[in-house]
Amino acid sequence: MTPPPRLALLALLLWCLCALPAPARSQSGATPSPASNEGFNCSANTTYPCQAYALYRAGFGGVPLEYAAIGDLFAASRFMVAHANNLSISAVPAAGQPLLVPLQCGCPSRSPNAYAPMQYQINAGDTFWIVSTTKLQNLTQYQAVERVNPTLVPTNLDIGQIVTFPIFCQCPTAADNATALVTYVMQPGDTYASIATAFAVDAQSLVSLNGPEQGTRNLSSPEILVPLRRQVPEWLPPIVRLNNVSTTPASPPPSTTPAPTVVTNNRDGVVTGLAIGLGVVGGLWLLQMLLLGCLWRRLKARGRRAEAVAVASGDGGEGGRFTKAASGGGGGGRFLVSDISEWLDKYKVFKVEELEGGTGGFDDEHLIQGSVYKAYIDGEVFAVKKMKWDACEELKILQKVNHSNLVKLEGFCINSDTGDCYLVYEYVENGSLDLWLMDRDRARRLDWRARLHIALDLAHGLQYIHEHTWPRVVHKDIKSSNVLLDDHMRAKIANFGLAKTGHNAVTTHIVGTQGYIAPEYLADGLVTTKMDVFAYGVVLLELVSGREAVSDDSGEPLWADADERLFRGREERLEARVAAWMDPALAEQTCPPGSVASVVSVAKACLHRDPAKRPSMVDVAYTLSKADESFGDYSGESVSVASSGGIAAR
Repeated sequence: MTPPPRLALLALLLWCLCALPAPARSQSGATPSPASNEGFNCSANTTYPCQAYALYRAGFGGVPLEYAAIGDLFAASRFMVAHANNLSISAVPAAGQPLLVPLQCGCPSRSPNAYAPMQYQINAGDTFWIVSTTKLQNLTQYQAVERVNPTLVPTNLDIGQIVTFPIFCQCPTAADNATALVTYVMQPGDTYASIATAFAVDAQSLVSLNGPEQGTRNLSSPEILVPLRRQVPEWLPPIVRLNNVSTTPASPPPSTTPAPTVVTNNRDGVVTGLAIGLGVVGGLWLLQMLLLGCLWRRLKARGRRAEAVAVASGDGGEGGRFTKAASGGGGGGRFLVSDISEWLDKYKVFKVEELEGGTGGFDDEHLIQGSVYKAYIDGEVFAVKKMKWDACEELKILQKVNHSNLVKLEGFCINSDTGDCYLVYEYVENGSLDLWLMDRDRARRLDWRARLHIALDLAHGLQYIHEHTWPRVVHKDIKSSNVLLDDHMRAKIANFGLAKTGHNAVTTHIVGTQGYIAPEYLADGLVTTKMDVFAYGVVLLELVSGREAVSDDSGEPLWADADERLFRGREERLEARVAAWMDPALAEQTCPPGSVASVVSVAKACLHRDPAKRPSMVDVAYTLSKADESFGDYSGESVSVASSGGIAAR
């Protein structure tokens, strides 16, 4: 039956709206009909995580036309974005220019789909759908955002709230014959043939990765995978390479429309031609002067940047090299200025005078703990960590992580006179967790819900560095003194000084804190993410018991005491044993023994002597989320301790 004209017109209008490219979609709060695609399925034949890419078009969705803004959106430095596209970081992308954005693609154990997590701070008017379709250009779908953030209410998001947006991606299998896969959002008019040409691949490879062109994809779920056959940025696909030509002044794009040839024998034509010729010569001269001016400014900027770091060795020569200070304890390793250009690009380089002025000359009154000082600089408060120049590994790790449960690095400074290096972090108002647990007055104000949220925050931070970085990051020094609490009592992991990248490494240099060190690391030097899981289990015991990781009297580790008094009895009597063992400050409150016992059970699993039998932080975060949900009905309104020391409703 032929539909009525009005219905046909409405259907055509809806089809046209759906067919619009992602950047041009309406930014209203309307929610479209649910899409069937929530990403690419995890594959048992694939190794996760891996390097992946997304094809992103610059200048849409309110994201400024600059690599720094695009990098911030995807938790990458502008150096990483520019490098992936073989461009200078001083270049400015054109509106609509296709760019390859590097992703760390993973497949969490409880997720059916592969994705790269992107931490996004909610602004006024944002919804899961609006951010997915505008800023992220349909590189994810709002249904997937809801699945990854099960505790958030999409219609009740707070401004400033951090939400994880899963950017769809996939890791290649051996059968894919690809060095990496690109997530590409199909545009109206795209076909497999046109996309294959744009990426210099064969159309059959798109069929192998995504299924037949007709019937499996539609513009409500337009993401497909495209293989890269060669390494980026040594080789770039035509869709990126051809658009990058316009950003290189020395290689202007050839005109697609040849200039008309005018043949005339009259004098007016000669004069006109001469005028045009002089105009062209003048234009070329002016362009040359502009290019020389840009080159001069660029060389001056590069000289200032090189000077900012090369002074660490007291020698601006040696081709811009500098060495670790002899007193730094890091060995005589050499680094190139280019090696840390991405750190300079992402972080502010502070002056020594700024730090000395902000800390009163590193006076003891500004000392927070260890070698960390509180600094007041230009009306802002920072935490400054003073150390010898052995911060290279820490900087390498910090520049590639970005999560709300990790302490944020704001910048750094190198003192050329002393060889000291200063890392400048955000200031976390309420200090370290151990101070709250060991101080009886503070411990009484740290109720069970607050402790459970601290455990969850710490789990989310560890899950991020274990599952969503490549190579994987092992913190190696998880302990209550390295867990900082902000003014809302949300936990942040600090101090990546011992952190290492890689998995299943072996070392003979054992470092760490007594009471938190995993048995396999102490015995064999085995460095894996499971050593962080073990230390996390100890922190859970501290949260439950309010006791230190090692007894001052006997020197017995807390986990050994828990093993003897909690873990060896019958499971059905665990709640009674926990009630007798828990922090007296908790016993004074209305605290559900079942919720506490569930956390103790998680700690027991984390402390298993066999690292292979310990849970992943994904499993831990999931279990604790369920414990928090069940506790919500029990405990009523949540509270948090404000920085002033009072109680504030959350």
